[in-house]
Amino acid sequence: MCKYSNDIRNNGFAIIIFLYAFISVVTIVLLVCFSYYYIKRVEMKNKLNDQVNIMKSIDHYIQRKKESVQIMLGNVYRNQQLAATVSYLLKYSYEDYIAYRLDQFSSSTNGSSQGLDFFKDRLKDDPDIENIILYSSEKEFLFVYYQNNWSKLIETNKGRSFVPDAMSLPSNGISASNEWVRQAIGQSNSRLFAVESAINDMATYKLVGELHVYFNSDAISRALSSYNDSAKGYFLVLTPDGTVLFDSSGQFYGKPFPYANEFVSSTGTGSLDPEVYVSTLHSANSDYIVVNVTSKAELASSTRELVNLIVLLGILCVLLTFIPSAFVIKFAKRIHRITRSMRRVETGDMSVRIQDNKEDELGQISRGFNDMMDKLARHIDRVYKAEILQKQNELKALQARVHPHFLYNTLEVIRMRAVSLGAHDISDMIYNLAGLFKSFVKSMDVVRLQEELEHCRKYLELFRIRYRDKFQYEIHADQAVRQLIVAGMSLQPLIENYIVHGLWPDRRDNTISISADRYEDELRIVIKDNGRGIDREKLQQIRQRLRMPEDESKTGSFGIRSVNEKLQLMYGKQYGLTIDSEPGAGTCITVRFPAIERSEETDVPRLSG
Repeated sequence: MCKYSNDIRNNGFAIIIFLYAFISVVTIVLLVCFSYYYIKRVEMKNKLNDQVNIMKSIDHYIQRKKESVQIMLGNVYRNQQLAATVSYLLKYSYEDYIAYRLDQFSSSTNGSSQGLDFFKDRLKDDPDIENIILYSSEKEFLFVYYQNNWSKLIETNKGRSFVPDAMSLPSNGISASNEWVRQAIGQSNSRLFAVESAINDMATYKLVGELHVYFNSDAISRALSSYNDSAKGYFLVLTPDGTVLFDSSGQFYGKPFPYANEFVSSTGTGSLDPEVYVSTLHSANSDYIVVNVTSKAELASSTRELVNLIVLLGILCVLLTFIPSAFVIKFAKRIHRITRSMRRVETGDMSVRIQDNKEDELGQISRGFNDMMDKLARHIDRVYKAEILQKQNELKALQARVHPHFLYNTLEVIRMRAVSLGAHDISDMIYNLAGLFKSFVKSMDVVRLQEELEHCRKYLELFRIRYRDKFQYEIHADQAVRQLIVAGMSLQPLIENYIVHGLWPDRRDNTISISADRYEDELRIVIKDNGRGIDREKLQQIRQRLRMPEDESKTGSFGIRSVNEKLQLMYGKQYGLTIDSEPGAGTCITVRFPAIERSEETDVPRLSG
């Protein structure tokens, strides 16, 4: 819309349409934003309330388990015979307990006496119980009941075990299962929480031991299976010191929760960090805390469908608002196309034509513009191009006066004079120079590799004669490879770069080699020397200039850069040259051409310039 602002600003009707669209869009956007914010806030509040209800269910489940233990102990106290049996077990040795039970059995009128099978029945009644433990404070032993309907006495002398110390730790009634106790009773499941209660002698009211009931924490997850659709994040049950009793994510069992200090003193819903909601619920006796940790993104995802519907309706309203504006903008675009074409003509571009097939006024103007440009182009062909052709003919006539054969004949006369005087080395140099000069004047865009290698040989031969036995060169190429077509004058500047910058005048082993090989559809020519080489910093600059061609006056290595630009212009960016060099060890240049076979089109020389 900004692109056509000048055209719209000069059209009163367009201004009205634009203001109407702008006000409508702003109103719709504000309404959508308000609806989005309000609905998202209400939905997130409802979801947080759902998490609080789930936390209450967890609290209710634990309270029921705690009450069941209290009921269990109350039933023991109400049964005098059972209470006496439990007290006797915890006050005396197990051998004395067995003798006591035999006495009770023999004195029983019906031949039976109720023993500790009461606790086995409780295990059968509640599958969530893993173990029931009776601990003797005086004798320091554990009497353990297991789910598979068997019991076991475990001696835990303080000198040989940490269990007595663990049992003497203060407790609020609910705690995590102690590791030392679990090892002593052979319980491998660490996901347990314990409900603890003291056991007193009913005759003396003295403390004789403790009752510990281990519940499976995973049973809480099973109890929450009905909330799977509404449960978000993960739920924790923590003791006041931060010990994990239950973790629905399973990642914090066996270690203190890292943010427990923040939850002990807080209640309700808050934020652990900007991306997380945290809800806490303290139990009635403050002996544990239920925590829910939910990411804001997870809560927001539950409202995404409703929010997406609101956004979609807003977008539809905006699109309907823009329908009248679209016609105005399209009309302004056509006008802008006409004015832009006129500006291009002002800059000298006579190929401009306006593509507009509509039959309204703008279509008629466009067709009239095209007819005018056609007539103007024909006029330029008749008058202006005729004048240019005349100037070219005059220039060609002037160039013909200085025929290159004059220079060839002069060089031949000098060469024959050198032969007659016995200066054969000078004769060879003049012969090679004449050949080079002829190739320069011919200046074909494309040549066979054979011809390009011959130009290089003549150039190198000049310097071999110049430096005599201090310089050698090698050229390797198969006959089939020599017939491939390459860009003219693409190798000689690279060789000249070595002669000017790389050759050691005071060494006798100066060597340069040229090898050409074909790799499927690619021709690779490697030019390698043992010259001075290029230091790393300058090599990096040259490579950067090959990637980003710059103005000739601002860069070095113009020959190398111009060859690379020429190859990429002719064949594409995937071709060109690469340079590797080590200071003092020489330089290796790899030139890549497409493997083009000889054809009639490539044999035709084209004069450059």
